[in-house]
Amino acid sequence: MGRKVGPYQRKNRKRIVYLLSLVIIITGGLLYYVYFFTPKNSMELYRQLHFSEDIKKAKELLLEGYEDNLTEEDFKFIANNPVDQISQFTLFKYNEKSYVIMTSPGTERLKILAVKELPEDLREFFLDF
Repeated sequence: MGRKVGPYQRKNRKRIVYLLSLVIIITGGLLYYVYFFTPKNSMELYRQLHFSEDIKKAKELLLEGYEDNLTEEDFKFIANNPVDQISQFTLFKYNEKSYVIMTSPGTERLKILAVKELPEDLREFFLDF
């Protein structure tokens, strides 16, 4: 025999379905925003900096705590001058050596374009960051 469902149980089920739907929509919206509206490589970052309406919008692209690294002068220069080349670099510290790796900007999969060992003075400079 089937069990009868009372009016309170129906209301609770509706509330649970409503809350789960709300959580899924909010989570989906956040993932959509992060995936489609945050730069994933140097090309996208340049585009968003170049076409930002003001410095406040540009500073939103920077990590929290690093906003002061972008000055008004830098922002105006980026917004008003065409780019010559966009390069993407990664620094690796390995044992007592450091390497800079140039990768392809704007591609779905990164491709290594060049690998160079950093001279000692540049290594120290980047380690001081």
